[in-house]
Amino acid sequence: MPRKAGRGPGETRRALLDAAATALRTRGLSASLDDIAREAGVSKGGLLYHFPAKDALVRTLAQDILDTFRAEVHAALDPEDTAAGRLTRAYVRASLDTSHDEVAVRENIALIAQLISIPEIGAMARADAERWDRELHDDGLPEDVVTLVVAAADGASTAPLWGVGIDVAAARKLERQLLELTRVS
Repeated sequence: MPRKAGRGPGETRRALLDAAATALRTRGLSASLDDIAREAGVSKGGLLYHFPAKDALVRTLAQDILDTFRAEVHAALDPEDTAAGRLTRAYVRASLDTSHDEVAVRENIALIAQLISIPEIGAMARADAERWDRELHDDGLPEDVVTLVVAAADGASTAPLWGVGIDVAAARKLERQLLELTRVS
């Protein structure tokens, strides 16, 4: 299957990562490179040009998920906010962002759960979590406040996995409450 006309290498790579996410969510870790290439609309050779092996594709997909969340947090930073807890507040805003479709959020969480079962990906996720832990605890807030606020934001953001996501009004209220906890005098 030839490359889609007009699609550059970056777009093809993005299409392959999106296709891998879709194939892994629907077929699990047994999804084949053929499945992923077909989903992306490229030949298997085209896929292998960008990712020489399935483990490289899966590793890149996992890193992309981690990097995307980090970018969302940094995009949520308030340029006017220079007080202690600035990063923690951005983390809360990104975690409780209700602009995403709840089904897509649930599917993404389920994908992450599958990926994290791979030892190398689990180690990558732990390293990322340790980095967040350091950065958030260096954000100038008392440790117990950071622990409480981050745990609440993480819990609320993963609730859709269980089919019990909070509605928009409740998410906004929780966000306000958590942000208030980060405003230390």
